[in-house]
Amino acid sequence: MANKSKTNAMRILDSAGINYRIVTYEVDEKDLSGVHVAATCGLPIEQVYKTLVLHGDKTGYLVAVLPVQMELNLKALAILSGNKKVEMIAVKDLLPLTGYIRGGCSPVGMKKAFPTYVEESAILCEWISVSAGVRGVQLLLNPEELIRYLHAKTGNIVMK
Repeated sequence: MANKSKTNAMRILDSAGINYRIVTYEVDEKDLSGVHVAATCGLPIEQVYKTLVLHGDKTGYLVAVLPVQMELNLKALAILSGNKKVEMIAVKDLLPLTGYIRGGCSPVGMKKAFPTYVEESAILCEWISVSAGVRGVQLLLNPEELIRYLHAKTGNIVMK
């Protein structure tokens, strides 16, 4: 991949010395779900992670990274992040806040570094897949390296 076609997230990972692999897929504008991405890429669904941006009543903006087929447990995330409650931001606020669009939001390379919380089951995987920062490209990387780079906290943040 030529350097100019690298995403900001890829350039950041390169400069941090974090290895990753790239998987590209055909974008379906009618289905931007991570479940669809996993199926299209032929990746194990439990290793494909989505990036959600939320707002906490005490700490402000925060990021959650969790398996695409799971539902975020807002209460658990609030407790882990030191908030009374957290709520998803509006889709229209995603681009101005992070620099990313829905379906292409990477936990790496947002306009500002927000506190990040990764579902603890990620560390059981040899690799996980997250968005490269554009629709149609996924990054496969070691979850422990990602967590360390993002200074993320891990915890049980999904619904059981």
